[in-house]
Amino acid sequence: MKKPAIAGLSIVLAAGMAAVILAAEDGAEKSVTGNLIDTYCYAVMGAHGASHQKCAIECAKKGIPVGLQEKGTNKIYVLLPKKNGQSLPDNIINKMETEVTVTGKEYTGGGTTFLTVEAVK
Repeated sequence: MKKPAIAGLSIVLAAGMAAVILAAEDGAEKSVTGNLIDTYCYAVMGAHGASHQKCAIECAKKGIPVGLQEKGTNKIYVLLPKKNGQSLPDNIINKMETEVTVTGKEYTGGGTTFLTVEAVK
């Protein structure tokens, strides 16, 4: 009795994991307009805006994660490069603390929403 139940549970868990892996591989295409932020200074010190632009650019160059705060909301997307092992494009880093529209694929994991940078306007 225990062996069939364990086998059935294993199949259900394997199918569930396959669905999660497939969902992670196929992010939904999305365009988000908002302000590029330096996540460290924004979260720790509340620093943002035009007066913080120079610092935000330097932090992004040093690898501090870049966020995109969606216009009209408090939702923040953590930006990811198009491919693993790459840096964010210069047209993101040089536009820190300005409004842009980023188009890419949206992923969610661990309560955080991520957006790959496919195009920037």
